[in-house]
Amino acid sequence: MTLDAVLARIDATLPQSLDRLMDLLRIPSISTDPAYAADCARAAEWLVADLQTLGFDARVAVTPGHPMVVGHGGDGARHLLFYGHYDVQPVDPLELWDTPPFQPELQDTPKGQVIRARGSSDDKGQLMTFIEACRAWKAVHGTLPGKLTIFLEGEEESSSPSLVPFMQANRAELTADLALICDTGLYEDKTPAISSMLRGMAKAEFTIRAASRDLHSGMYGGLAQNPLHLMSSLLAGLHDDQGRVTVPGFYDDVDELSDTLRSQWQSLAFDHAAYLGDVGLSVPSGEQDRTPLEMIWSRPTAEVNGMWGGYNGAGFKTVLPGEAHAKVSFRLVSRQDPAKVLTAFRAWADSRMPADCEIIWHDAIEGSPASIMDITDPAFEAARQALSDEWGRPAAFIGEGGSIPIAGHFKTVLGMNAMLIGFSKDDDKIHSPNEKYDLESFHKGIRSWARILARIA
Repeated sequence: MTLDAVLARIDATLPQSLDRLMDLLRIPSISTDPAYAADCARAAEWLVADLQTLGFDARVAVTPGHPMVVGHGGDGARHLLFYGHYDVQPVDPLELWDTPPFQPELQDTPKGQVIRARGSSDDKGQLMTFIEACRAWKAVHGTLPGKLTIFLEGEEESSSPSLVPFMQANRAELTADLALICDTGLYEDKTPAISSMLRGMAKAEFTIRAASRDLHSGMYGGLAQNPLHLMSSLLAGLHDDQGRVTVPGFYDDVDELSDTLRSQWQSLAFDHAAYLGDVGLSVPSGEQDRTPLEMIWSRPTAEVNGMWGGYNGAGFKTVLPGEAHAKVSFRLVSRQDPAKVLTAFRAWADSRMPADCEIIWHDAIEGSPASIMDITDPAFEAARQALSDEWGRPAAFIGEGGSIPIAGHFKTVLGMNAMLIGFSKDDDKIHSPNEKYDLESFHKGIRSWARILARIA
């Protein structure tokens, strides 16, 4: 089979693939620090030069921030766009690194060989799995494995300020039939996974104001409203005794899981006791009629992220504070609209204030909706089968508790479905000292993309 020849080529040239990754990892492309702007540009230029050796028509695309890398190549009935990011997080605190963060090493560990360097897992090692799969395919067949666009960003670790404007300005060039994203991981470090739903986000910061100044508790206590009491009562009322959010209409646009997904998630045998035990907990909170995986992947949340007010210094100051403050965030799912959720929350909170107290809202009403991938596209099941073949266990469609903004941007800006596949592990220490990427993840990641491209390109 021609795929077998590609896989054999990947195996035989793994040392050379690793050398190229090491070269990229040596470039300190830290996007948040202006001192590394030239290094970010150098990383982009390195990637363009590498893509050109594979026959891509690739260029460095200038933005107000760090450059994008855009490349086009190959032919095929289905146009695929691959996204990754070449920028990395800062390395502080440097003293906690066992080896220099930009002097990559292949190290032996009790769990196997790992590639140790900043960016090895997030995201240089991941994006190079796709490029190396294309390289092996080109070496065997003389052509790229389909009609491909490569789109690599240099500001993902600094909130992507140039991303959406660039996508809007280059919509025609970037629009494809399907986007592929390699910035996720294996489920529980062993099961290959395709992330098919990502929760959105909405946030609110506000102040409850009562008296015009702090009050002496001996003179006003028991008579005047205490904003901290009001805040405590308000936030305590955000959930009922079954863990459901009490804001009217909060669940109106929340869809139930399909029977297929629910069954697949159940088969993963998620160990919530171990998951909570890792952080010193044992009893699940939240909606009592939902499974733990549902709660972190497919159910919306309301969380108090901060609450403060009054005197917090040493000793005691017996006052009724004039103000209390809080930050509340909502993880959104399905068809929930951030503006609708925040408007309802504000109305609910305002209605609970006494006549002579008020809430001052500090943020504009904004946020990002959830991203739900259309897994009825046959490419998703084809990719799942390809991953299963490579890893020797059934691949799963999973959810993500957090947000990956680029997946939403592909939908809202370019009208494209996105397939999120990655090979990182929970212990990769991304964003932390001593980041690593398993050599197995790199090797099998390349082989995985070759299998996927053989099925869907």
